[in-house]
Amino acid sequence: MTDKHLKEPDSTVIDVISKIQQLSKSLPRGERKVADYIMSNYETVQHQNQNDIAQAAAVSNATVTRFCHSVGCTSFRDFRVRFAQSLAVSLQYLPPSQLIVNPNDSTGELIDYVIRIIVKLLTLARNQCVPEKINRMVDILSNANRIVFFGVGGNSSNIAAEGANRFFRLGIPSENHSDGYFQRMLASTLQKGDVLFAISSSGKPTELLDSVAIANQYDAHTVCISKKKSPLTKIVDVAIELELPEENDIFKPTASRIVYLAMIDILATGVARKRGEPTKENLRRIRTSMLHVDRDTTPAPIGD
Repeated sequence: MTDKHLKEPDSTVIDVISKIQQLSKSLPRGERKVADYIMSNYETVQHQNQNDIAQAAAVSNATVTRFCHSVGCTSFRDFRVRFAQSLAVSLQYLPPSQLIVNPNDSTGELIDYVIRIIVKLLTLARNQCVPEKINRMVDILSNANRIVFFGVGGNSSNIAAEGANRFFRLGIPSENHSDGYFQRMLASTLQKGDVLFAISSSGKPTELLDSVAIANQYDAHTVCISKKKSPLTKIVDVAIELELPEENDIFKPTASRIVYLAMIDILATGVARKRGEPTKENLRRIRTSMLHVDRDTTPAPIGD
């Protein structure tokens, strides 16, 4: 796509590539030729105009227009925009994409492969940690009246939940929320002494940016773990900024979530040590409350 001014005409999401695959066998002969050409030349098509595609598929421009209508687009222009959007995230999943790992690898090789990537990213994150920022964030969290963890999407919301799970044990009222509307409302109730802790691997979700801006105007502290130099890191009081490249293996869960969990553990450990005796008593109470569930009195994870 070379036309930078093209915009999606409406907000309806249409997976054009999936539509083409579904309809290719049932389309009229001419339109089927267009579908076959596109499915065999995904990367080339994104740079072609209507006439280019018509000539390559040996059909008329009108046939290309009818094809666009058949896959749910209002025009060829609409098709180009939606096709480019769909292709941007789909190429690594479409033929002739290559697997990074041999599917015939042994289980031992699979284990080594996954753990090696996790260790690599953890090492990379260690080299990006700024002790002064960690110290400042530990100070803010240690003195918090209340901590609310906000995340949007699968990984970020799960890490936010883990943040609340770690910090309530330290005697600090902690909670997590992933609903954007609720985040905005809750942010408006925060005040001096409260902390909004945002988690986002991209640092771009509008819900988080709006919530942080709301909390800032009421003098609550705002902190985050996010991508380096993202919009989110620019509007919080303190940010742990991480640049973590994603591997190309489409079948392996992202290892960056492990890094984010490690950052939560670093902060929780720092806060626990800083709060000292009050935290120790809180942990003792939690462990005691679990005795009727688990009679084990040896050192063990608390409540896990």
